[in-house]
Amino acid sequence: MRPLRLSLLLVSLGLGAARLGAADAARPNLVVFLSDDHSMLDSTVYGSKEVKTPNMQRIADAGLTFERAFVASPSCAPSRAALLTGMMPARNGAEANHSKPRAEIKKLPAYLHDLGYEVVSFGKVSHYQHTGDYGFDYFAHDKYHEDIAIPEGIKWLRARKSDRPLAIFFGTNWPHVPWPTEGEGYSADRVTIPRNHVDTPATRTSRMRYLAAIGRMDAELGAAYDAANEVLGRNTFFLHTSDHGAQWPFGKWSCYDGGIRTPMIAVWPGKIAPGGRTAAMVSWIDILPTLVDVGGGAAPQGIDGRSFVGVMRNPKLEHRERIFTTHSNDGRMNIYPTRSVRTSDWKYIRNLHPEYYYSTHVDIVQGPDSGAYFGSWVEKAKTDPAAAFVVHRYHERPGEELYDLRADPLELKNLAADPKHAARLAGLRAEVDAWMKEQGDEAKLYAEPRLLTDPKRAEPPAPTGAAKKKKK
Repeated sequence: MRPLRLSLLLVSLGLGAARLGAADAARPNLVVFLSDDHSMLDSTVYGSKEVKTPNMQRIADAGLTFERAFVASPSCAPSRAALLTGMMPARNGAEANHSKPRAEIKKLPAYLHDLGYEVVSFGKVSHYQHTGDYGFDYFAHDKYHEDIAIPEGIKWLRARKSDRPLAIFFGTNWPHVPWPTEGEGYSADRVTIPRNHVDTPATRTSRMRYLAAIGRMDAELGAAYDAANEVLGRNTFFLHTSDHGAQWPFGKWSCYDGGIRTPMIAVWPGKIAPGGRTAAMVSWIDILPTLVDVGGGAAPQGIDGRSFVGVMRNPKLEHRERIFTTHSNDGRMNIYPTRSVRTSDWKYIRNLHPEYYYSTHVDIVQGPDSGAYFGSWVEKAKTDPAAAFVVHRYHERPGEELYDLRADPLELKNLAADPKHAARLAGLRAEVDAWMKEQGDEAKLYAEPRLLTDPKRAEPPAPTGAAKKKKK
């Protein structure tokens, strides 16, 4: 090759590299902060008068609050796998809690790598110790309640030297159990007990501890947000949300709104108007394509999610007409396969096996950090009809449930047997049938069920084989 032509080629390559570098530099940094087991209503942003979440509030003041954001599944591993694949549990393979999506599925870090991002994770972003399967460039502190995760992530961010656009994911363990032992500003005699719970002294103590855990989450959220602003600057997209509702009855592990409706706040200076709210319905499967869209990429193909960037620019837009959710089980603590569809005003829930006994860690364990109050509910139910209604409703559920969310936001009055709503029931039933077929949802069982007729249904699971051997 002649020297002149070689020089021109080198100049051309140099210009190309410069253009690529400029394009990378123009991409916004992406910061995602995930809380763990945080019910949407338990924050000032969503109307609580008692829960103190000042950092959530100031972030909401700087960006857009989603009033109707939902997870794909109300337990940790399926919810997070849906976020990181953009696919519902039956399609990505992570249906049971503690399970992983199929290895061959393209994950969120790979999509962002295609756009030139460095992608890192601190804390519980995927499920515990699944992080290495997702392709992050770097991750740390993803074991159970490694409460140093957020401070360590902030320290890493402040020490970072790379000029590549960054996508950093923070996953706090708060307010997942075990909750703090003290109230940290809350007192048991002053907390407000939700109407679908049972008011006892033990409930009040646990509620106090849960609110203290929310306070810890809020402090970590504020620290991560401030560090991102200081280090990454204005060209940063920040998203805060939670993987599902709290570990209380009718929350986590259920398709009631207490389990599937999640806080979500987005901040994007110059792109999102501050202090806005939107009623658009969005799902956690939409987060992956949204981050790709924010990063300047094309819409991913073959996934269930779709970008809601349009809503962030115009909060009056709609996004989804229907939200589908799915739950299978959490080991043998909870074996209760459920599917649901939610419109803006109505909810249909299908309990695939109403002959099963509904249980969770809350009532099976009843330990100091998980359901210490539930025994007091059972005791009160012996003499209090309202408490008896709550306990019965928790353990035994009908095959179908239908709720008018405008009149009954806590989903206490099941209208499935009301002839006035027969047409609506049939329509939503058909939608769930069609959706399950489209998803390839075979309603698989991943654990031996607990039957209502089994006298041992409320006993803890038998030890594993390894545990049995140790006892011998």
